[in-house]
Formats: sequence, structure tokens, C-alpha cells
Amino acid sequence: MSPLKRGALIVFEGCDRSGKSTQSRRLAELLKSKGIPTESLNFPARSTNIGQVVNGYLTNSKDLPDEVIHLLFTSNRWELMGKLRQKLLAGTTLIVDRYSYSGVAYSVAKGMDFEWCYAPERGLIKPDAVFYLRAAPESLAKRSEFGEERYEKVEFQSRVSAVFDRICSNESTYWHQLDASQTADDLHSLIAGTAEKLLPQVATQPLDKLS
Repeated sequence: MSPLKRGALIVFEGCDRSGKSTQSRRLAELLKSKGIPTESLNFPARSTNIGQVVNGYLTNSKDLPDEVIHLLFTSNRWELMGKLRQKLLAGTTLIVDRYSYSGVAYSVAKGMDFEWCYAPERGLIKPDAVFYLRAAPESLAKRSEFGEERYEKVEFQSRVSAVFDRICSNESTYWHQLDASQTADDLHSLIAGTAEKLLPQVATQPLDKLS
């Protein structure tokens, strides 16, 4: 009897309004249309106990020290890790909008230490692919709804972008940098091509951890 093929963990990262939600949704719809068991989620997962505290912070109704909010974001990922592992091993591909890297990038952009921020992420499931949608924050600011949440300021997003660039350079084996100023259709086509090659490649590989 052949071992059950696992699903892939595919993550979308990038600055606010870079198109992550649109592209993650389109990829999930495509995979489902091909009969591939697929689920979408995004972090922070605002419906969990910890996620509700994070949501209050992001919508500007709560103030918390930077270290506390960073660890809350990380805890929000940890509280769902068992469920994610179960789904992946059962053969479901997970499309995730934001993951550990956003947690690190936003905290480091506030002036916190990179290694301190990354440390509590170690041990979480490592993605099979990260699609990094990169664009100049000045151009993202022209997109609709920019500025509605706490971190949507051009200068801050520029600092976030610099941290994403650093992580992308460190993790280049599974990060795919894409120009987010392309049309949504062109981006989708590039992402779909990479994802469809990836799924059979990882199906028999064990899950890895961030280290």
C-alpha cells in the first residue's frame, strides 16, 4: 500500500495591498477546480482566542507593547499548528496569506532585533513555497483601501519591504520573488505554473520545520 501523499504548504508574503489576498484566492480556486483538496487561511487567524486580541490591536482599539504583540502573533500561528499538520498529512494543500515572515518583518520594521523576533517562529512547519509579491510601497499606497489599518504608512512599509528582501535572500531555495506591479492575470499565471510543478515534488517528502 503506497503512503498517503501529503499536501503542500504554500505561503503568500509581501507588503500591505501587494495583492496577496487576490493571488492566494485565485490559486486556491484553480487547485480546487483541478480536484486537488485545498484550503485557504490567513494569519493572523482572527477568530481564535489569541486572534481576537490581535484583531483588537490591528483595528487600533487596543494598545500593547511591541514585544507582547509580536509574541501574540507567533502564538496565533502555534495554536493552529497541530490542525495544519493534520490537514497537510491527510493530503490537503494549504494556501496561507501571511505567515512567520510577516511577523518578523513588521516587528523588525518597528526597530526590534531580527534574531529575537525570529526565535519563537523556529519549529513551526516550514512552507514548501513562499510567493513574495514585491512592489514599491509608494505604488501600493495608490491602491484602494491603503491606510485603513495600523501599519499602512508608506515609510513603515518601506522598512517592512527591506526586511522581506533580507529574508528572501536568506531563504532563496523556496522563496519566489515576483513583481507585484504586473497584471493580476500575469502574476496568477506565474504562480500557478510554479505551484503545479511543486505539488507532486513535495507529495512524498516529510514536513520540515523552520530553523
